[in-house]
Amino acid sequence: MDGVLNENDISHVVEADRAHVWHHLIQHKPFETNDPRIIIEGKGMRVWDQKGKEHLDAVSGGVWTVNVGYGRESIAKAVYDQLLKLNYFAGSAGSIPGALFSEKLLDKMPGMSRVYYCNSGSEANEKAFKMVRQIAHKRYGGKKHKILYRHRDYHGTTISCLSAGGQEERNAQYGPYTPGFVEVPHCLEYRAQPEFDGGNYGEWAANQIEKVILREGPDTVGALCLEPVTAGGGVITPPEGYWERVQEICTKYDILLHIDEVVCGVGRTGVWFGYQNYGVKPDMVTMAKGVASGYAAIACLVTTEEVFDMFKDDAADPMNYFRDISTFGGCTAGPAAALENMRIIEDEDLLGNTLAMGERMMGNLNALAEKHAVIGDVRGKGLFLGAELVASRQTREPADEKKVQAVVADCMAQGIIIGATNRSVPGFNNTLCFSPALIATADDIDQITDSVDQALTRVFG
Repeated sequence: MDGVLNENDISHVVEADRAHVWHHLIQHKPFETNDPRIIIEGKGMRVWDQKGKEHLDAVSGGVWTVNVGYGRESIAKAVYDQLLKLNYFAGSAGSIPGALFSEKLLDKMPGMSRVYYCNSGSEANEKAFKMVRQIAHKRYGGKKHKILYRHRDYHGTTISCLSAGGQEERNAQYGPYTPGFVEVPHCLEYRAQPEFDGGNYGEWAANQIEKVILREGPDTVGALCLEPVTAGGGVITPPEGYWERVQEICTKYDILLHIDEVVCGVGRTGVWFGYQNYGVKPDMVTMAKGVASGYAAIACLVTTEEVFDMFKDDAADPMNYFRDISTFGGCTAGPAAALENMRIIEDEDLLGNTLAMGERMMGNLNALAEKHAVIGDVRGKGLFLGAELVASRQTREPADEKKVQAVVADCMAQGIIIGATNRSVPGFNNTLCFSPALIATADDIDQITDSVDQALTRVFG
């Protein structure tokens, strides 16, 4: 670590943090007697805490964000140069980096044509929901307003995003929720729905969506919102045949397909966007995290020209446009960082590296499954992987949540940061999660899985 803070500085920082900072996703009672963790510095795949301890980060900033790794001077310089020239102007006008990044982004997304800038994945999804509702009023007398979401999927922290969230524990205590959101079953083949009667599970799981549409009435359903690979609900890759059938259903009932790429987008699965693994043609795509690898706040809602045209077909109508604004969608640092982030991914062939290192990690995790009976299922795509822990492979009873967290803690003690499903689905917070930066090397991957091997041995024997 080459930071410049001395011991007195650190002491003050820790006390200021303890006294004033409300951390995310954590119970603060232990901080009354223990120090909060402060991350001081990052470089490449590694970060250092206030005690100078080095950690290999296998979750890209804790929440699947820092795709190109830490310490990228070229991104920092791009942001610095842009801020000196123009830091902000509301999205009612354009900016140079906004125009250039939209062009570069859409070049990676054939069939999509418009970019709406905002500042978080939650906000991007809210914008999509608002568009669906406005289209319902413009074209269908307000009737085709319902938005379908999938059990175990997650779309953000606002009340409406939680209303579209399929994780009961994450949603708990935040109701009442926004009306008009309807859940469809998940597609995790390892935990197939009890009603499944054989055949192709992917097609069967998609057909359950059609059953919900028919129950609700196709003339009331405006959109279906799905993650291409479910993230915090257990790193769930779709079964074969699933996405093809989903596309058919959306086309059949004139339902907009909204794909949430907040986690999978910009290289995480080894292609630019997760849906591109499955030949899907969405109407709306939302993205955030990896768009600028956390070097600046940026999120995007991308639509087809057909969706865009619905908001300008009658210029004489004063209500006939998308009457929305995102204040920080006008920040120029986001698209400036995103441009350089994308250049790095291209020039360093990080998509190719993601596929190669993802294959290595999948192989390593499968080898661990042969050694540790507690690993019931290994799944993932690219450098986005999960290992579901079970008390019994025969019954598939989930492993005790405290033991799953003990594995994460053991890895942390070894200097390796991994994740686990947390306050998501009751009784099923039992999947270890991995999303190392796209720059990961073979040695990095092996260190990560070696630490898991040791942790599983110590926790489960």
